[in-house]
Amino acid sequence: MSTTKTRVALVTTPLLQKRGNHPLFPPLGLAYMAAVLDQNGFEVKIIDCPVCELDHEKLKAELSAYQPTIVGIGSMTPTIESALKSARVTKEVCPNAKVLMGGPHATFADEEILTAEKAVDIIVRGEGEETIVEIAQQSPNMQKIGDIKGITFRKDNQIIQTANRPFIQDLDSLPLPAYKYLPMEKYNITGRNLLSIISSRGCPYQCPFCVASQMFGAPFRARSPKKVLDEMEWLRDEYGAEGIAFQDDTLTFDRKRAVEICDGMIERKIDLPWGCGTRADAVTKELVAKMSKAHCDEVMFGVESGCQRMRDVLKKRVTNEQCENAIKWTKEAGIFVTVSVILGYPGETKETLQESLDFVRRVEPDDVWLCHATPFPGTDLRELVKSKGWKMSENWELYNTMNPIFEDPALPAKEIAEIRKNFYNKFYTPKYVMRQAVKGYLKGNLYSKIMTRTGANYMLWRAMARLKLM
Repeated sequence: MSTTKTRVALVTTPLLQKRGNHPLFPPLGLAYMAAVLDQNGFEVKIIDCPVCELDHEKLKAELSAYQPTIVGIGSMTPTIESALKSARVTKEVCPNAKVLMGGPHATFADEEILTAEKAVDIIVRGEGEETIVEIAQQSPNMQKIGDIKGITFRKDNQIIQTANRPFIQDLDSLPLPAYKYLPMEKYNITGRNLLSIISSRGCPYQCPFCVASQMFGAPFRARSPKKVLDEMEWLRDEYGAEGIAFQDDTLTFDRKRAVEICDGMIERKIDLPWGCGTRADAVTKELVAKMSKAHCDEVMFGVESGCQRMRDVLKKRVTNEQCENAIKWTKEAGIFVTVSVILGYPGETKETLQESLDFVRRVEPDDVWLCHATPFPGTDLRELVKSKGWKMSENWELYNTMNPIFEDPALPAKEIAEIRKNFYNKFYTPKYVMRQAVKGYLKGNLYSKIMTRTGANYMLWRAMARLKLM
């Protein structure tokens, strides 16, 4: 146990856009890091700016009052500019504090960030729990910082990358996320206290538009069903969880384990609605029936395309038949089905894009995520777009999958955006809202209740937009 007076502040950076887009879930990554720091005797504070409605000036006041020794800033690509501004305001009020930055964007743009932004001292790459404890143990002098794996830092005007840190193999060894440092009463979706769990890490698939296997490794690492069930009960009993969102990349990758978790939910009477993401080739009719019995309300399938040629380009290794069967079984089990589709990946044509939309209309999911192909740092997609010499936006705020980022001369981005808008205009209809209302309010599906409001709000927004044009 450490006896140092090191103080660590962990920050979810302010949003530069309107509050309406703020994260609805507690920052799970920061909560895990707070837990291991707490376990090792360090003083910790989490500042979740979006949910607490803090801008950079208010963040500066929080940091000034706390005077941390170390400030860890988490960021995704769309919020990286805000994260860098957070680093600068930190140095204004805590000039001697070491500023750390982590998350996918920082992991893959470490040298770029350290070169351009002097307010950032250390980049934590990949999993951060063990790394941040070792950094805190060396504070404030950091004399042997080069011995710490998984970081990038400056020394004598040079940028040094240490060796990658091995991934944590025993996830059961991690403490529960330190939600005691968060305003848990503020996290809800349409008035429901929906909290998240991650029960596994690592992704065996090598999708060229994703960095999950680089961030968390290719081997699938899973927590024991008992630990997962214990956490669900803890969230229900300690924090009043009214629903659970599994953040795993592929919850049902290990089907036997998935069945054990479902059986445990049933046996322990953990009567919480829950949702998850998985693949079409990672479920069976029997498994989704079991999931439904265990109160699964939603499953998201990464279909990515309705065209087999494009799906092969995306290295999804699933067929239309597998996708159709998985969606059919899940709907028959009474579970809300979401599908994700990527639009405009290099090689896409108007014909393949139309195939995807026709496929979605045919399988009739409850919700659809139509995502513009987004070349995040670290992805094969980014390198592919660079190699083609296509125009690509460097405005990181646009990297949220809802905006076209690069220009394929064969398929203009404006056309893709227009096709996407037209699809949603026809998808969210009064008939859709009524269908979701029946499934949600008569049959009790949490996600259908959410989408009843979403669909109605979309139609209202569209009507108001039309009135403004008149």
